[in-house]
Amino acid sequence: MANDLSLQHRPITSLFPAFTNDDFERYRLTDEQINFFHDQGYLSGIKLLDAPQLEALRDGLSTFFRADHEGRELWHEYHTNESGDPNHVLFHALGAWRIQPAFHDILWNPRFLVPASQLLGGSVRFWHDQLFCKPAKHGGNVAWHQDYSYWTRTRPMAHLTCWTGLDNATKDNGCLQYIPKSHHWDLLPITGLAGDMDAIKEVLDDQQWKSFQNPVAVELEAGYCSFHHPLMIHGSNDNKTDCPRRAVVLNVIRDGVKSYADEELLAGVPPIPKGNKMEGQFFPLLYEA
Repeated sequence: MANDLSLQHRPITSLFPAFTNDDFERYRLTDEQINFFHDQGYLSGIKLLDAPQLEALRDGLSTFFRADHEGRELWHEYHTNESGDPNHVLFHALGAWRIQPAFHDILWNPRFLVPASQLLGGSVRFWHDQLFCKPAKHGGNVAWHQDYSYWTRTRPMAHLTCWTGLDNATKDNGCLQYIPKSHHWDLLPITGLAGDMDAIKEVLDDQQWKSFQNPVAVELEAGYCSFHHPLMIHGSNDNKTDCPRRAVVLNVIRDGVKSYADEELLAGVPPIPKGNKMEGQFFPLLYEA
């Protein structure tokens, strides 16, 4: 059995600097950025990682592709190809922070926690992480979806997603795409996370579908991130380039969000009774506002 890093609710390496009193002013978002997020549903172009941090995360990620990697029993989900089509491969996994030190310590990155607290409007508690990797030449797409449609077992809806590229993300290799202002729409039924990009059409009205004719492609340099609202409709196309497109996603909640289910919230995690606050080993408090 591998050492479960979820037992450690503090950084365990020196990869990311310790949080200081000056970090809030150093990394805080402007009023214009916050207003843009609330109006459009996303905010991109925020630098989270420097070169050594990127290298450490890429090195850690490379071990996860081996079938016999240490800690494989700790994943909440692990899909070598969620699409099921060998010509459109989408590696998707939840739980890297439990296994590899760099993915553990990124949770306490001040460059992430300050804007996350501002956009959530309070203290930041961890929900879960994700890895999305598209190999060169045959990387698959992530279909249009809303994150909260997968998270209704937690309430109220006070969630935030942070998508960070470990490679340059471009239109050609399947960068993140948004439907601006779609976070003002109601919660939609789940239509699938991989495969048919047009599957969501069956749950949209005609006016909503027209919005998909002009999505915003968020091209980012490696180490930069995009934050988005839990109802924001987003997806990404295939990677047909000669280089991989790898990303780590950090999903957080405002402290005080509660369980809305009596079954396990993540695979392998003991249930938190419905109505009880999200906390404990798997949902640490990352930043207290």
